Amino acid sequence: MASSQKIALVTGAGSGIGRAAALALAKDGFAVVLAGRRKDALDETAKRAGSAKTLVVPTDVQDVASIKALFAKTKEAFGRLDVLFNNAGIGAPGINMEDLTYEQWMAVVQTNLTGPFVCTQEAIKIMKDQNPRGGRIINNGSISAHTPRPNSAPYTATKHAIQGLTKSTALDGRKYDIACGQVDVGNAATEMTERMQAGILQPTGEMKVEPRMNVDAVAGAVSYMASLPLDANVLFLTVMATKMPFVGRG
Repeated sequence: MASSQKIALVTGAGSGIGRAAALALAKDGFAVVLAGRRKDALDETAKRAGSAKTLVVPTDVQDVASIKALFAKTKEAFGRLDVLFNNAGIGAPGINMEDLTYEQWMAVVQTNLTGPFVCTQEAIKIMKDQNPRGGRIINNGSISAHTPRPNSAPYTATKHAIQGLTKSTALDGRKYDIACGQVDVGNAATEMTERMQAGILQPTGEMKVEPRMNVDAVAGAVSYMASLPLDANVLFLTVMATKMPFVGRG
């Protein structure tokens, strides 16, 4: 590995947006740490990256010890970290809010909010002490960080909270030359959104098929944000399917 090569870490890198972003970063010349729950899926991402330098680290972002081990292995392997993409996320079953269990709520909170917070802490610890100092943290928000879908309270609440984490990290990271921004995605064509092709519940109560966009559009946005010099930052960037029901009344 060339000493000038930059290092990126992607959570949820075994599928969907995480895989697409990891491959885009690898194509851009980053060495990429691939984190996620399923080793076989991470190995497949590494295979698709071809000759690019990758490091597969099975990780559960609900487990603080697992997160700490991930960043320790990253530092041991590469000595630094330039970009963290906090991407891993889950939703709860699409049922009435009052019928959700505490366990269902907490699983989403731990994965979508506490996990990114702990990842951010560990990234800052590396970035503030390395030479050259600094780095960039990119959070996967969602258009649910702005507007909810029906029956999505845990997911929507955590994505609204990610906005606050993004702003706080952008502010608190200044003294260490750490930039932080957020990409808000709407209807990228991944395994998670396949159900949209059969119809998805609307606020009116009707089921409606929603347009989706190629996930590479999101990967390109992450790649652009990651490419910026540290004196520039994209704080919020929305990438969405052009015809999805979001703007206005749908």
